[in-house]
Amino acid sequence: MIEINNVEKIFETQDGTDVHALAGVSIDVAPDEFVAFVGPSGCGKSTLLRLVAGLVSPSSGAVRIDGTPVTGPRQDVGIVFQAPTLLPWANILDNVLFPFRIMRRLDRTAVERAVGLLELAGLKGFERRMPRELSGGMQQRAAICRALVHDPTTLLMDEPFGALDALTREEMSLELMRIWTERPKTILFVTHSIPEAVLLADRVVVMGPRPGRILEIITVRLPRPRSFNQQSTAEFQDYAQRIRGHIFGRRPN
Repeated sequence: MIEINNVEKIFETQDGTDVHALAGVSIDVAPDEFVAFVGPSGCGKSTLLRLVAGLVSPSSGAVRIDGTPVTGPRQDVGIVFQAPTLLPWANILDNVLFPFRIMRRLDRTAVERAVGLLELAGLKGFERRMPRELSGGMQQRAAICRALVHDPTTLLMDEPFGALDALTREEMSLELMRIWTERPKTILFVTHSIPEAVLLADRVVVMGPRPGRILEIITVRLPRPRSFNQQSTAEFQDYAQRIRGHIFGRRPN
């Protein structure tokens, strides 16, 4: 379980204009739960993920994973950023294996796992290709494989599909949902896309403008498996309108 308890984050700047990114944020995330975070730009969504990742420390409050305070990066947490950030000089298989190299755990079992994940992500046959030879969507699939290869219990995803075109983004959302269904993980997913959040998440956390606060946590009760075809249904639209009401300052009747 991930526990975020009354977290506040203030970034100090050299000119004295400190940035108050988060204030009083609290949420518990259950094992294998998919939680999406939405809100206006600058509301602290990405900062919250970095706190869970141990890349920055809270100014006050606490973040715990399985009861242990997060004080730095952890091997049981994987991260996927908006850009794939693949190593341009390494082929796709070597990119996916990179966490094992860092942890000095590269062996035959690691290679088998990497190859299996690439096949799961639809990249079988591209193991020896270089990143520049793959489309943006394929590169992001490889980045997700890299984040999953050492079998973390938690996956943090910071707008992972934000740089993709609309069709590829939709395809990647469905691919992520399939991978998560076949190999469940606890996922914290930051997005600006309200339909994407409703499609993917068990719960959607709606955050307000800086300093970021949680305005509402919405449980999405749409049956799984889900598809973008559900966007036209009244139930899907009700969830979307509820979220938009918070973000744009008007609640639906």
